[in-house]
Amino acid sequence: MRLTREEVDHIAELAKLALTEEEKERFAEQLSAVLEYAARLQELDTEAIPPTATVLPLRNVMRPDEPRPPTPREDILANAPAAEEGCFLVQAVWGVEPEPEVEP
Repeated sequence: MRLTREEVDHIAELAKLALTEEEKERFAEQLSAVLEYAARLQELDTEAIPPTATVLPLRNVMRPDEPRPPTPREDILANAPAAEEGCFLVQAVWGVEPEPEVEP
C-alpha cells in the first residue's frame, strides 16, 4: 500500500510536523513499508490463538506488606541540609520575596 503525497501531508498535519519535501518523500516510503508489513500480518490465520492481554505469565513482584520497626528519626535526618526539633528545616517559599539572582 503506497501512501500518496496528500496522505503524508495529512499525517504530518495531524502530528503537527513541518516537513521538507525530502522528508515527505522519505516518510512516504517508510510509512508505506510499515503499512505493507501490517497488511502481511493481517493475512495470518490466528483463529486457533486465544486472545491474551500479555504473553508473559502474571506474577506479583511486590514484597509482602508486613509491619516492621520504623527507621530511626536520626537516620532519616542524617543527610538533611538542615533540621530543627526532629523535623526537616526548609526555606520558606510562600509570602517571601525571592532573592535577586546574582550573575557570575
